[in-house]
Amino acid sequence: MHSLKYICVFCGSSRGIRPEYAEAARALGRAFVRRGLGLVYGGSNVGLMGAVSSTVLEDGGEVIGIMPEFMRAFEPRADRLSRLIFTETMHVRKAKMAEMSDAFVALPGGFGTLEELFEIITHAQIRQHQKPIGLLNVAGYYDPLLALIGHAVTEGFVVNGHQALVSSSPDPDHLLDMLESYQSPDGLERWMNPAEH
Repeated sequence: MHSLKYICVFCGSSRGIRPEYAEAARALGRAFVRRGLGLVYGGSNVGLMGAVSSTVLEDGGEVIGIMPEFMRAFEPRADRLSRLIFTETMHVRKAKMAEMSDAFVALPGGFGTLEELFEIITHAQIRQHQKPIGLLNVAGYYDPLLALIGHAVTEGFVVNGHQALVSSSPDPDHLLDMLESYQSPDGLERWMNPAEH
């Protein structure tokens, strides 16, 4: 069992074309507050980032925004954040988000969300952390990604079993339950010497 206090949310600075995406972001925010979880995220007030952060704040929860300094001039920042931290670079931002968080959830998003997600999965695979990672798979958004991961396993590029590094559910409360009960998969050392296995 994982004792979770702060969860980092990766998500789009757009709301996407489906209203379900923003609805799920708000539902996740409400679930955070019900469970006493603090939100760590990118600090913006637009898109799904704004939907989840404003919901947590409106319901009385804690929100920590982390934004690179160069975005200060053009990225709309959220108001009333519990804390807003500026970093020198995007790399430092991601490291700070990871450092401050006990788990990670990806909502639908674009290149930035996917890049953040895969970096944190990779760090779990090489045993730089053992924190749970989840996909809030709204309206099947992440079905193609999960299929791609399965294909990578079939084709021998991801060790079978390592797909368990990522939990997935369309329901925020179910996903948070999965993260709380997460156990790191066995055999993470096998990626280092695949020819021996």
